[in-house]
Amino acid sequence: MTKDFEKYLRNKNLADSTVKSYLHTAEKFEECYGAPTKKNLKTYREWLLANYKPQTVNLRIRAMNCYLECMGKEKWKLRFLRIQQRQFVENVISEDDYVHLKDCLKSDEEWLWYFVIRFFAMTGVRVSELIQIKVEDVKAGHLDLHSKGEKVRRVYIPKTLQEETLRWLHGEHKENGLLFLNKYGNPITTRGISGQLKKIALRYHVDPNVVYPHSFRHRFAKNFLEHNHDIAFLADIMGHENIETTRIYLKKTGAEQKEIIDNVVNW
Repeated sequence: MTKDFEKYLRNKNLADSTVKSYLHTAEKFEECYGAPTKKNLKTYREWLLANYKPQTVNLRIRAMNCYLECMGKEKWKLRFLRIQQRQFVENVISEDDYVHLKDCLKSDEEWLWYFVIRFFAMTGVRVSELIQIKVEDVKAGHLDLHSKGEKVRRVYIPKTLQEETLRWLHGEHKENGLLFLNKYGNPITTRGISGQLKKIALRYHVDPNVVYPHSFRHRFAKNFLEHNHDIAFLADIMGHENIETTRIYLKKTGAEQKEIIDNVVNW
């Protein structure tokens, strides 16, 4: 059944990491419970609830439901947990900290990392998408990303960022290929980016908890909504399948909420 399930997943154009995760979940289930039945599926769900956080429970349920679809047993699908939406986005880099990092990197002529955080904060790309950007994309002013289900999402490179990047590339005599390379001339990795951002945070005295790739993506979304209230357009830019995911950016961050309380509550 594993080979059939893998073929089924491949036909759905899921990412390799997703395919591996779903296969692992199905294999572990059959290892512990045997072939799915209504009874052991219920037992499995109860075990997940007792041992994992809600987000992980739903990931496992999603995998098992996909497995049940493959077997033609959609009626046995497990119920997802209802997770209360967070009231704020956690650990988002502030505009002041972003500007501080940007200015420090520019002053020290750390151009690679200057442009890494600029691209994060000005395009809203994920780290896995950032490492795919090519010089040719910068020249075009956009790049097209292919996601599951053969969907194409266009990421736009703002004109100011495009022009600034092209000046940098001209000075580096770089005409084509991947935009971000490590010091050895090899493609930079997502882990390498995350690790270096922490070092940069410490060097410039910024809380490292707010300096990570997705934090700048959050900053992009927050800044976008402050200047343009088209949340549907933002959802498209961010690649969110559900607009409810994007609505979190309409809320104050935890730090912003705390500042309001500190300033207002004085009785």
